[in-house]
Amino acid sequence: MSTFLGMPATPPRSPYGTGNLRGDRTFPEAAHEALLDEQLRRNLGKATRTIRTKRLGVTAELPDWEQLRDAGSAIKTDTMNRLPELLEQLERKVTEHGGTVHWARDGAEANEIVARLVRATGSSDVIKVKSMATQEIGLNEHLESIGITPYETDLAELIVQLADDRPSHILVPAIHRNRDEIRQIFLDEIPGVDPDLDNVPAHLAAAARAYLREKFMTTKVAVSGANFGIAETGTLSVVESEGNGRMCLTLPDTLITVMGIEKVLPRYQDLEVFLQLLPRSSTGERMNPYTSMWTGVTPGDGPQDFHLVLLDNGRTAALADTIGREALNCIRCSACLNVCPVYERTGGHAYGSTYPGPIGAVLTPQLAGMDTAKGDPNSSLPYASSLCGACFDACPVKIDIPSMLVELRHQHTEQSGTTAEKLAMRAAAGVMKRPVLYTAAQKAAALGRIAGGRDGTISHLPAPLSGWSDSRDTPAPPRQTFRSWLASAEGAATMSAAAEEGARRTADDHEEDR
Repeated sequence: MSTFLGMPATPPRSPYGTGNLRGDRTFPEAAHEALLDEQLRRNLGKATRTIRTKRLGVTAELPDWEQLRDAGSAIKTDTMNRLPELLEQLERKVTEHGGTVHWARDGAEANEIVARLVRATGSSDVIKVKSMATQEIGLNEHLESIGITPYETDLAELIVQLADDRPSHILVPAIHRNRDEIRQIFLDEIPGVDPDLDNVPAHLAAAARAYLREKFMTTKVAVSGANFGIAETGTLSVVESEGNGRMCLTLPDTLITVMGIEKVLPRYQDLEVFLQLLPRSSTGERMNPYTSMWTGVTPGDGPQDFHLVLLDNGRTAALADTIGREALNCIRCSACLNVCPVYERTGGHAYGSTYPGPIGAVLTPQLAGMDTAKGDPNSSLPYASSLCGACFDACPVKIDIPSMLVELRHQHTEQSGTTAEKLAMRAAAGVMKRPVLYTAAQKAAALGRIAGGRDGTISHLPAPLSGWSDSRDTPAPPRQTFRSWLASAEGAATMSAAAEEGARRTADDHEEDR
């Protein structure tokens, strides 16, 4: 036996090729296609504007909104600093109350744990509460591959599942669909639906309710996520707005909850802060219509077999990054998506991950990596932002997403080795350090006026500069550089006149002071 004393290994990220944390195209490629879909842009624009307006209204009602954000940020930061001990405390409390805790290093392990637990019940069906964690690990696909049928019960998730589609929003997975599209999906996919079904929202909801009610009453196993897990008491919580979650959490005999390890909170009292922050930031409501909480197993009440699967899947790797770990503070409210000009125009599918929008652009590379293979699509995500800062202003726990995006861009640049961009920057630096070369370059740049159009802009540049001109026009170089103008008679006269004007104003100011 030998002992190796050396540097600790980097925590593993989500394994490449598993789950739904990586698309098959870069963001620019996918976004280009999305921008051509006018219906998608109309759907997204209307939905995000509506949610933004509601959120601004209900947050303005609270005089201590900023203090609540500060409290939420402080609680989450404290949680990340003490995560190992809080998770062990949560495990003890859940176990004390009759539950069973399982630890999953990655999505594949979590999928196997859930599959084994479902098989042990003898059931071939499960009903599901909307869960980002199970979408992240591809649980539905895994269960279907072994003959177990999962039924999504959240209305938007049901729409996505019936259409064999993918969610495009953290809160509203079917935000990219309109009422006419949903009506057609129900007509095509729900058995026995009224062929005269129209697109009235209440009628669509009634059709879904009739379909799901039978599943609620007959399925013996449910799978859920968790918005929060309380280390102090072992309590789990799910917040939702339709009541389907309450049905899944109370009717089945067996309940399996898959929770990302970052969802733990230290104290029960901490819910006071987050149950004010979350609904206002996510749906623009003062409170969630349904807030369900359970602690282990209660004899004769609710599921009698409870399992909690604590999922890592790259979260420890994110925790090890002193800057990127702040992404783990996210409470999945989606406020950053609703204010992001990039998301509003491209939608969630362009990001290729379960987590779209600004938070997805920082969280996905943290969980799954962004330079795992050559041409890794995740490496484009940190650039899917205008860095306008709207996401930071909207975040209820004050995650500095713009700063993290810049840091991830830096990390990607460091990992990318020698590129055309780096060579160009080195060449530019060499020219700028030599006045003679810089003057010659300025004169040569003036020839670029030939490429300018009547409006004085250059619409197309040759590679590798074509990536810039593909999305914006470039002003044509001026007829005269500033340095040559300054050295001219006109420049000298202008500067002399400015100096005289400055001296006159200084004299006037001194006169007024007397």
